[in-house]
Amino acid sequence: MVTVFTVTVFLSCDNNKNEIDKLTSVSFLPQTEAEHINLKYTDSGKVTAILLSDIMQDYSNAKYAFVEFPKGINLTVFDTQNQENYVVSKYAISHTKNNLIELLDSVVITTHDGKVFTTDQLFYDQKADWFFTEKHFKFKDENGSFIEGPGADFSRDFKIFNAQQNSGEYKNSKPSDI
Repeated sequence: MVTVFTVTVFLSCDNNKNEIDKLTSVSFLPQTEAEHINLKYTDSGKVTAILLSDIMQDYSNAKYAFVEFPKGINLTVFDTQNQENYVVSKYAISHTKNNLIELLDSVVITTHDGKVFTTDQLFYDQKADWFFTEKHFKFKDENGSFIEGPGADFSRDFKIFNAQQNSGEYKNSKPSDI
């Protein structure tokens, strides 16, 4: 009888301990969450970018703080001539500490002059103002010329573009373009 009582007490304590652990555990939840956001970034009173997203979750309370956009982003960036360029992805995460933005799933950059860059993963280094990916990409210009392959890095304005391995097709619209 004493053995049965001791085993019962021990098992009930173990169950209570599990319940207490569940109640006192900290869930990984965002510090703040916003829905249907429309953020306007300005510099000296001039709008430089507009960010649209269905959900933004701020994890600045995490050890490695980040902001997550689980349903993607639609970003309009205005260049120095106030021309609109677009960045779209189905998922995005901004790592606060290292100023790195990661765009995932159907990433498309479209410039005002008809250039289109597509990939499944793209990083943007905010400090260096530089994009890079190790994934397959395709870059098409306004004439229909394109290059594609694994891995590329480039400046925000596409004036500098490096590709690791690529193939493509050049469509010359006039002889003076050579």
